[in-house]
Order: sequence, then C-alpha cells, then structure tokens
Amino acid sequence: MSSRFDSTVYAHRLQAAAAAAGDAGLAGLVITPGYDLRYLVGSRAETFERLTALVIPASGAPTVVVPRLELAALKESAVPELGIEVRDWVDGQDPYALVLDALGAAPLDVAVTDAMPALHLIPLAREFGAIPVLATGVLRTLRMIKDPSEIDALRKAGAAIDRVHARVPEFLVPGRTEADVAADIEKAILAEGHSAAAFIIVGSGPHGADPHHEVSTRELQAGDIVVVDIGGPYEPGYNSDSTRTYSLGEPSAQVAQQYSLLQQAQRAAVAAVRPGVTAEQIDAAARDVLVEAGLGEYFVHRTGHGIGLSVHEEPYIVAGNDLPLVPGMAFSVEPGIYFPGQWGARIEDIVIVTADGVEPVNTRPHELVVVPI
Repeated sequence: MSSRFDSTVYAHRLQAAAAAAGDAGLAGLVITPGYDLRYLVGSRAETFERLTALVIPASGAPTVVVPRLELAALKESAVPELGIEVRDWVDGQDPYALVLDALGAAPLDVAVTDAMPALHLIPLAREFGAIPVLATGVLRTLRMIKDPSEIDALRKAGAAIDRVHARVPEFLVPGRTEADVAADIEKAILAEGHSAAAFIIVGSGPHGADPHHEVSTRELQAGDIVVVDIGGPYEPGYNSDSTRTYSLGEPSAQVAQQYSLLQQAQRAAVAAVRPGVTAEQIDAAARDVLVEAGLGEYFVHRTGHGIGLSVHEEPYIVAGNDLPLVPGMAFSVEPGIYFPGQWGARIEDIVIVTADGVEPVNTRPHELVVVPI
C-alpha cells in the first residue's frame, strides 16, 4: 500500500489552501510537521528543534524550508514530484528569515498550523512583526470535506476494522484479562492491514461504564457486557474507528431491552444524516431516543467526531454545533449508555455524507453480540 496519494491530489490541495489564505486576507500559511503538512504534501516529517516548514503564499509558489540534515525526510513526500522549491539551511543560518523571504516583507498577517511548537512560533512572530493566527480556520473546510481519494481510504480502513471485529468473539474468553484480549486485537489490527493500532478499549463489566477506559488486568467473567472500541491508521494514514458491544453469555432481559434502545438511537442518528442537516441535529436524533426512554442521563458524551488523518477532527457531532452537513464529510455516529459500577454499551460506525444521504463504512451487525460460554 502506498504511503501517500498521487501528487495531483496534493497539487489541488495546495492551490485550494493558497486561495483560502487569500480569501481570509492573509499573506500566506506556514505549516510545520503534523497532520496539516501530511494533508498538504504527504510528508511525515517530524518536528525537531531545527525548523522545517511548508510556506504557502496567498499568491506565488510554495516553498519548503528544511534543515539540510532533514532533506531525506522529504523524499517520500510529494514535494519532489510537485517541483516545490526547497530552501535548505545549516546550523548558524536563520531559517525564520527564509520563511519571511518566501512570503514577503514584514509586517505580515500569517496563519500557522496549530501543531507548531512555541519553539518556532515565537521566533516567527518576531520575524513577521505580528503574532500569527491559527490556520485551523483556513484549512478547516478543506480538511473536513473529504475528496474521493480520502473517501476510498476511509472505506478500506472501515472494512479492515470490520474484519477485526468479526474475530473479537474468539478472544473473549472468561478468565482472560482485558489486556490479554487487547494483545490479540492488536495483532489482528496489524494482520488486517493497519499500520498501527491507535487505540484499543476493552471495557468489561463495570469498566464498560467508563467511555474512555482502555484495558486492565481485570479478568473477564461469565455474564459480562464488554465494550470493544478499536481503530488505527490504514495507509495512506486514514483512520478506522468502530465500537461493538459483546455479551459473555445471554444478557439479562433488562440489559437486552436497554441495549435495543441504544440500537434505535444509533439507527435514528445514521438515518438523519444527509446534506443540509446540522451536526447538532444528528446528535439530537440519537439523544432524543434515549431521553424519551428515560436513559438520557446515561448518555454522557457527544454523538460523534470527524475522522481522517486524525482520529478526532472536525466536524464534531454535538449540541450547539449548527454546521450544516455537506457531501464528503466523514464522522462517527456513536451513542452510548453507561451505568456506573455496572455496565456500559456503545455502537459506533464511521459514516460519509453523500449527495443524497449517508454511506456507513462499517457494516458489522449492530446487535449485542452474544458470545457462547
């Protein structure tokens, strides 16, 4: 699997980023290593004490400022194919002056990536003669609305994590610890094509009532309800994220009834996804079902988050977010119910907004999975 997209994808993104900077009245963008740099040129360069930065003027050609020691880090990116000018520097030279030269004369209104460390932000501000703003607002729409190559990557990631969930029941054996189960899941995540396991939650019994529980040495027991929330990057780095809930043996009638209400809530939220509906309306679609059933106080988090190169990014599916959905947005739909000290459950799919509705990239059954014991 390729570690990045074709260079034409990045060429389009650079043009769009420059245009967005101009529309915002900025001289340009300065992007240091992180998800924004990876999005724009496919680079996985790391941040060190020596400055590496992609400089995108609102008008004019982009430039990469990079320590000569780190030139090799650009080889796997789209920078060489795009013909971007590279200005390398050595210790004793001022890289911040190179950035300024690539943008124009100070003072400048410039936006910087939110991943830029203060180690570089402060010298740049001094060089610009002005405090930069965050590029988050400029790049927000570009990052939120996935292009066809990104959607294809998310589909592949979703299918891969579905294959892992299909294997989870074989790992859930009473007497095994959550950590034992997580170790098997991690191997399966890698075996199914992910480059890493970004997170593994195995919340058994009362631990399932903690939405962000990870794993522990607790041993699984007959009768446990087990929340399994897993995901990771799939080349070229787009993440999966899916949760299913399992029952070790037949659940009680009360658990089955409450879980069925959670299913209804998740189904209602997915069904509500379409262009023009707001993010908060999706949250309400799930929450209203649980509130009406008297379970609203047990749903303690937002309904979803955007996903892409980062596991959590915009749009956030939460009350108060009146952002209208548009085709290409990708996010989780993951209502949950959590009964402190007892048990919890969550159902999570990644969905993509289409021209006339929604496409889930996860297709595993949503029923409470009963594992024979």
